[in-house]
Amino acid sequence: MSNVEESQRQKKIGSVLQHDLVDVLQGAATQGGMRGVIISVSKVKVTVDLSVAKVYLSIFPNNKAKALVEGIRSNTPLIRHEMAQRTKNQLRRMPNLEFFIDDSLEYIDRIEQSLKGKENPLDNPDLLEKRKKS
Repeated sequence: MSNVEESQRQKKIGSVLQHDLVDVLQGAATQGGMRGVIISVSKVKVTVDLSVAKVYLSIFPNNKAKALVEGIRSNTPLIRHEMAQRTKNQLRRMPNLEFFIDDSLEYIDRIEQSLKGKENPLDNPDLLEKRKKS
């Protein structure tokens, strides 16, 4: 097995965390007076030694994402404690949580916009030539 591929145990822990984190984070946002904000956990990657879980969040509306992730990071100890309570029957040790903004949807949107606009390399092959040389 290569180092890049996650073990079944890593995937299982990631899945357990992903499921409960959505509830915890969405509940905290709502209680914090942030109505109309949608938080989804797009991915949870657990390190090989199971000590750290990298949590990737998609937040809508996008303009609130940075502030919300800052707030989540500053409350990580509370979130970790809440998660430990929820998963105590499934996990022996709660990994440390690290939160990141998942901007893959934004990236896809930018590609779609450029394909619709003047920057479409399919409509304007000259753009490709410029990019190859640089």
